[in-house]
Amino acid sequence: MTLLSIDWPVVGVKVGQLLLALSILVILHEFGHYITARWFKCRVEKFYLFFDPWFSLVKKKIGDTEYGIGWLPLGGYVKISGMIDESMDKETLKLPPKSYEFRSKPAWQRLIIMLGGVIMNVLVAFFIYAMVLWIWGDKKTKMSSVKDGIGILNSQIKDLGFENGDKIIAINGKPIVYFDELAEKILIGTENRVVDLERNGKAMQITIPVSFLNKVIENRKAARGFITPRVPAIVGKLFDDKDTAKGYKAGIRENDRLISIDGNPITFYDEIGTNVEKKKDKFVSIQLLRGKDTVNLNALVDCNGKVGVTMPDPDTAMALGAYKIDTTRYPFFAAFPAGVNKAIKSLTSYVDQFKMIFKPETGAYKGLGGFKGMTNGLSSTWDWEAFWMFTAFISMALAFMNLLPIPALDGGHVVFTLYEMITGRKPNEKFLEYAQIVGMVLLLGLMLYANGNDWFGWGKTISTDCPTK
Repeated sequence: MTLLSIDWPVVGVKVGQLLLALSILVILHEFGHYITARWFKCRVEKFYLFFDPWFSLVKKKIGDTEYGIGWLPLGGYVKISGMIDESMDKETLKLPPKSYEFRSKPAWQRLIIMLGGVIMNVLVAFFIYAMVLWIWGDKKTKMSSVKDGIGILNSQIKDLGFENGDKIIAINGKPIVYFDELAEKILIGTENRVVDLERNGKAMQITIPVSFLNKVIENRKAARGFITPRVPAIVGKLFDDKDTAKGYKAGIRENDRLISIDGNPITFYDEIGTNVEKKKDKFVSIQLLRGKDTVNLNALVDCNGKVGVTMPDPDTAMALGAYKIDTTRYPFFAAFPAGVNKAIKSLTSYVDQFKMIFKPETGAYKGLGGFKGMTNGLSSTWDWEAFWMFTAFISMALAFMNLLPIPALDGGHVVFTLYEMITGRKPNEKFLEYAQIVGMVLLLGLMLYANGNDWFGWGKTISTDCPTK
């Protein structure tokens, strides 16, 4: 992919959303440490969004605390006097502890200070989910409303034996109630999964091997979508980008209904790909219905097997009866317990995905991503509902990650403090210093691996750019 082929406005929107979400979460996480430290009368020397090695972009000292914004957007921190942290301030630790220092406080107070950031992340996720449910409601697509079954947009799914029009009934004996949970159930799992489905009125079973995610990841650069409810072959919005511009140039317009391709009848959107994917770099004849008029045209199939059309938007698909999105509305106070429940479900999902990293046969470690991977979960347009859902999920993920027993993370400090509370012996400060260094090296290595995986990855290097014709 060349720099010129990148859709920079879309990249800008996604990066803007990511920076805003992370900034909000970092500030609130660090505020959790800050406020608990203040409660127990610890001096907080610094409160920073982003890191500030050598210099900071903005800083202002108020009382004993310097507030600022660093230039390295990899998180943030509060520097609490007398604490062994990422600042590695060893000189202060050589002096006798003072009453306002972290190390002079009882273990139970230090434990609460260490847990303050994680607790704040959890509370933030509860609150955001609650507000989303109150303002926009909980939107789900019942499987029973997907009347024409599934539409397959990914060749790996077809390789498993699935076909367009299949109606998924259950996975591992558990009924699939909502279409929204189908992709996760198919991809996530540390064991083989058996799918019960109905095809042309007949019951069937398909086994998804534990290695399936590995196959998807290895071919992720060639992947085109996943599974959708089957929808009519109506053309959605043609955006001003390199993909849909091809369709527009060929004469295709929004809301056109495709009737046939090279004489083969077309009813559903997924049949478009089926009829053009083997005709790369060739022209196909398309017949479509525009209002009451029948239009015939020729369109070039690009090197990726696409003619430059998008799916109809959900409102159009629902108006045509393809499926139905149910919205559950919550009054203000009822939204809070519902928000807690939704946060717990998102955490459970994240933990299930995390566990797969330690099962080499799943290949999940190959899909470990960094900032670029995170932007893939963001909308290409600024959608506040999607933004806040993303922010809430990341908040729960950060809470979980920070609790891992790794030195330099809150979880590492918690482990050492619990050890002290149980044994009555405080870990040696020199040991804590070395542990902090080891933890920081591990985290830096993990960050480099994840972000390197984003850009270079384990996947097959398949270009998505096509020659201009």
